[in-house]
Amino acid sequence: MQAKGQNREHIIIRTSVIGIVANLLLAGFKAAVGLSVHSIAVLLDAVNNLSDAMSSIITIVGTRLAARLPDKKHPLGHGRIEYLSALVVAGIVFYAGITSAVESVKKIIEPEAADYSLTSLIILAAAVLVKWLLGRYVRRQGERVQCGALTASGTDALFDAVISLSVLISALLFLATGISLEAYVGVVISVVIIKSGIGMMIETLHEILGQRMDAAFTNRVKEILASLPEVRGAYDLIIYNYGPNKNLASVHLELPDTMSVREVDALTRLAEEKVYRETGVILAGVGVYSYNTRDDAAARLRDDIRKRVLQHDWVVQMHGFYVQEEEKKIRFDVVLNFVIPPQKGLDILYREMREAYPGYCFQIAPDIDASVTA
Repeated sequence: MQAKGQNREHIIIRTSVIGIVANLLLAGFKAAVGLSVHSIAVLLDAVNNLSDAMSSIITIVGTRLAARLPDKKHPLGHGRIEYLSALVVAGIVFYAGITSAVESVKKIIEPEAADYSLTSLIILAAAVLVKWLLGRYVRRQGERVQCGALTASGTDALFDAVISLSVLISALLFLATGISLEAYVGVVISVVIIKSGIGMMIETLHEILGQRMDAAFTNRVKEILASLPEVRGAYDLIIYNYGPNKNLASVHLELPDTMSVREVDALTRLAEEKVYRETGVILAGVGVYSYNTRDDAAARLRDDIRKRVLQHDWVVQMHGFYVQEEEKKIRFDVVLNFVIPPQKGLDILYREMREAYPGYCFQIAPDIDASVTA
């Protein structure tokens, strides 16, 4: 896993360096063209390339810091620094958009006609092609190594290619008709940049706050656990993300009430090893539910109670059911969706269960299962 992490860091840094070099060259050529032909749109496009180069530099710094080994203060590593670096990148993009908008509005108020040459048009056309190829490459590499900052930079570069194309089209339109849309194209560019920055901020904040994992991924983890001997179900799966490819998880396994502690210990160790080997997820905590194996009446009771509980559309799942017939105790867990306060939902269920089974004492626990859509 360490070698894999080092390879990922190498890919991110190499891709970012390519992006820096390409964007600096593009910025230089566009700035020269913009100054020579007095085009605000081309100059703003050059500024956008500079912001992209700065974003790549921050991505490199964030990646290096995130790759630092765990220490006493940060025992789970520094992986989340990547999310903070992505947030800084988003801030730079947003600021570049605001600055571009201000300059474009000034040019609308005090227009200045551009004077394009054949050389400048060729440079702009080449810039469109280079930016498109760069965007595809960076985004593909970002998706490959699951780097949000790199993927966002690639997507932003593809938008930039469209922006550069609009600048080229406005230049050709000016040469053909004499109509100058320079400043207005600059406003459009600014809006696209601002929107891109806001989108990057929102996505990164979701990562920092913690969001629901991909359903296919969590279902895969559950399938692995459910395939183990004696496991009837895997529930309450919560995955904690501490940076790209750094996931810890807790889960409950439903096991027969005849298993010994020695057998459960061996099973949980097998579960930890298998899940880590196949998904890279570290099972930091494995709890257990027991299910009745000696009493058929318990199964009928479970089916009836499940039917009563799941008739409510705000109940997503019921699990962990167990009956202690001698003590007249029934316990189970429920996963509630987010349209009802947990305590209100529990009060309703307690009232209904006591009315239906007055001779039993109930213990109902509300659960959070990040893999269940609620």
